[in-house]
Amino acid sequence: MSTARKKSPETEVIDQGVGRSRPARAGSGSHREAADKHRHELLAAMLLIRRFEERCVELYSASKIRGFVHLYIGEEAVAVGVTQALGPADAVVSTYREHGHALARGVPAEAVLAEMYGKASGCSRGRGGSMHLFDTGRRFYGGNAIVAGGLPVAAGLALAEKLRGTTNVVCCFFGDGAFAEGEFHETANLAALWNLPLLLACENNLYAMGTPLAAEHAQTDLAMRASSYGMPAWSVDGMDVLAVEQAAHRAVDGIRAGHGPHFLELRTYRFRAHSMYDPDRYRDKAEIERWRSRDPLTVLSTLMRTLGELNDEEYAEMERTAAETVGRAEAYAEEAPLEPAADLQRFVHSENQVGRHGDDNECQQPQEHGNDVPGGVARRDA
Repeated sequence: MSTARKKSPETEVIDQGVGRSRPARAGSGSHREAADKHRHELLAAMLLIRRFEERCVELYSASKIRGFVHLYIGEEAVAVGVTQALGPADAVVSTYREHGHALARGVPAEAVLAEMYGKASGCSRGRGGSMHLFDTGRRFYGGNAIVAGGLPVAAGLALAEKLRGTTNVVCCFFGDGAFAEGEFHETANLAALWNLPLLLACENNLYAMGTPLAAEHAQTDLAMRASSYGMPAWSVDGMDVLAVEQAAHRAVDGIRAGHGPHFLELRTYRFRAHSMYDPDRYRDKAEIERWRSRDPLTVLSTLMRTLGELNDEEYAEMERTAAETVGRAEAYAEEAPLEPAADLQRFVHSENQVGRHGDDNECQQPQEHGNDVPGGVARRDA
């Protein structure tokens, strides 16, 4: 394998702020209609994540969901915008704040909520819970509870794609806290050195748990620091889904063209505390309200209303659809079975019968779990 790095036309740090991603209204009627439809889809996707997370708060308070829960409220534009640039053959590695990533990737809400309930029909058979959502059929590889823990995994997946000679991209979401960990710098260095097809999507929400960004990093321009590894890197308004989508397409296009890893600093904000256990005493309420004025749902819906693409009836229909989806997921999770005690020792060791080199035994593939989930957690053939 050649480790020579194919340079991008430029290695840069660009501040891409709100408004620069606005699609032009000029052009054919069909183009405008397609853009209108797409913005509706983006808004609906963000609204589903918001209403799903809000219901999770209520279910957690009712002790239906146990353990740690980290909500994605306020950051919806990042997951929805970035995943627009990814195809079904691309891979996604996430953090412990991954409900939004999973839903944006297409994991059914039923499978996600059943997992959070600890039910056997959850996307991880109920064994992972909120922080360990996993769906190999959709190439969604966690849900990783360790800060920065997904980064080396993503590098390995990207190396595998390079060795296989594909044009697939691996996208790794992580937070600003992970940027301070050695795993980030090791991953960034190797990805640049080996020219790996890796998108490093840093969700900078200004706090590593309760530690402010400026109290943890001497230099808070994370995109500039990432560019020191020789990869294209720029910051994006993470509250504007259209800006995020445009930046993600640009980065993914560069990666597929062979220009190696790209880094996006997605400047966003979580409206809720770090986790459901967090009293959230380290942030000023005025700061939270300032960021709420940039709510990603409001940013997009206001634009659509200005363009005459959205009215009250259409938005109400989106709300009804999101509520119905969340309601079906809750009903499914309530009725789903717990894993039988007899299965508790399953999967401690692999159940695959993999023949050694030279054996005549055929390699048996595992049965994809979750085909009974509404919406399908079905195997996708490579």
